[in-house]
Amino acid sequence: MPELTITIGGRNFQVACQEGEEHYLEAAARLLDTEATALVNQIGRLPESRMLLMAGLMLADKTAGLEEKLAALEEKLASQEALIAELRARPEPEPERIEVPVIPPIVTDTMAEIAARAEAIADEVEARASAPQ
Repeated sequence: MPELTITIGGRNFQVACQEGEEHYLEAAARLLDTEATALVNQIGRLPESRMLLMAGLMLADKTAGLEEKLAALEEKLASQEALIAELRARPEPEPERIEVPVIPPIVTDTMAEIAARAEAIADEVEARASAPQ
């Protein structure tokens, strides 16, 4: 079982841990040291047990706040997942029928014939207008 020396609030402690868990212990010690150092800087030198107790309580308070936030986020996630499941369960909407007006060929043929007649009349009017009287 490995033993590590950790520093909390400027004091060294020998701590044993399971094989392979060293990095977790070091990370936890850094968190506790941050809180203990803040206490020592604010209050001054404290008895070891008091320093550790206060630092532990400060971490517990932060943890409780994070757990509340986590619970709220998990609740929000659950409601969003339920909404997604509800939306996925809905049947596909019926395709919307859109009718596009189609001009029958007879209409376009008639319009072309009218246009040709109008051009012929215009040509005739021009010819009469330019002819000497």
